[in-house]
Amino acid sequence: MLYLHFGGCVENMAEYLKGCSVSCKMSWEDLQALCRGEKLYCKQLGVNRGSTNVYDVEFICDYKKPKQEEFYLLKWKGFPESDNSWEPKRNLKCHKLIKQFHLDLDQQLRRHKRRNTPKKLDKEISSFLVQKAKLRQSLKRWEAHLNQTRNHPGRIFVANEVDLEGPPKSFTYINNYKVGQGIVLDEMAVGCECKNCLEEPINGCCPGASLHRMAYNDKGLVRIRPGQPIYECNSQCSCCSECPNRVVQKGIQVDLCIFKTENGRGWGVRTLQHIRKNTFIMEYVGEIITNEEAERRGHVYDCQGSTYLFDLDYVEDVYTVDAAHQGNISHFVNHSCNPNLQVFNVFINNIDERLPRIALFSTRAIRSGEELTFDYKMQIDPVDTESTKMDSSFNLAGLPGSPKKRIRVECRCGSDSCRKYLF
Repeated sequence: MLYLHFGGCVENMAEYLKGCSVSCKMSWEDLQALCRGEKLYCKQLGVNRGSTNVYDVEFICDYKKPKQEEFYLLKWKGFPESDNSWEPKRNLKCHKLIKQFHLDLDQQLRRHKRRNTPKKLDKEISSFLVQKAKLRQSLKRWEAHLNQTRNHPGRIFVANEVDLEGPPKSFTYINNYKVGQGIVLDEMAVGCECKNCLEEPINGCCPGASLHRMAYNDKGLVRIRPGQPIYECNSQCSCCSECPNRVVQKGIQVDLCIFKTENGRGWGVRTLQHIRKNTFIMEYVGEIITNEEAERRGHVYDCQGSTYLFDLDYVEDVYTVDAAHQGNISHFVNHSCNPNLQVFNVFINNIDERLPRIALFSTRAIRSGEELTFDYKMQIDPVDTESTKMDSSFNLAGLPGSPKKRIRVECRCGSDSCRKYLF
């Protein structure tokens, strides 16, 4: 058993505990209680000098109405559950928590086919409400972690109003490709000398490899056909950071929400803002591995029933992006046979055509609150495929559509044009 003795004041216990060589056995709530008891202050745990002697409601555990007055069983922030207490509603000022509690309660009563709120809750219902409150807290902590990790302007929100599944346990959020063993990303040797790349390009500017045609208009919207490559200005270019030929490299610009779907498709992603047609949304980010390694991992993913392998086959099928355990928000984007996102191959600082960056752009205007999807079996205009040698597809390991041995997985996208199977 590990004993920790704290002498004096620790500015941030959560940071202090990161130095431990063993995992902490205490829960988040117990750590808060320990801080309060020892008069220690921790920003991450929400314990400070002002809150040490202030009793804040963390969440509501139970409800009863013995006569005409309503009572709530409260979990106090920073104190163990053994200190929970019943308090009359008239003494409470946590109106948002009360509202959320009743929303969760009404949902559970409907599931049990009960219309009216009982004077005393069943243990099964009250236990669910506590689990739901704890889930909401864990998702908020994960949401905060994602936003601390991201390097893009667009914020990330998390919501699960469907079940009690919490944050994925074996997923690390990264902002850029993580290069696997034996793979090297070659940096661009030279950049353009343009001052105004869109109106006065010099020597074709950076898109010279695509017949000197700029991929974007002056508003940053993509204007070339899917299948054609995008060459953005890079770190060696003379143009400024506001150059119209710098779009993907600026990262996600819109606020997005990771949410739990209601039809068994797991987590999904929806936009919290209106999106114009041809707008860059996100990159597909993960670990770059060889196809041999992808083949090996694919057999493992087959047994799990899911995978996140994306073949990089712009010029030749050599490398694969695996976003199963390391990736960005694109890890959670679902498939649709009628998607609102389209894949483009993008080159910025890397000159190796076998290692393009995979960017997702909107195919149409997308309403706020609408789920984002792309076709795992992406179809490219055959004319563009011929001219750019592109044959990209999102290959789920274990499914038809690549040289690997595949099994069929049912599609649940629900679109009118659904192919019934992912591959």
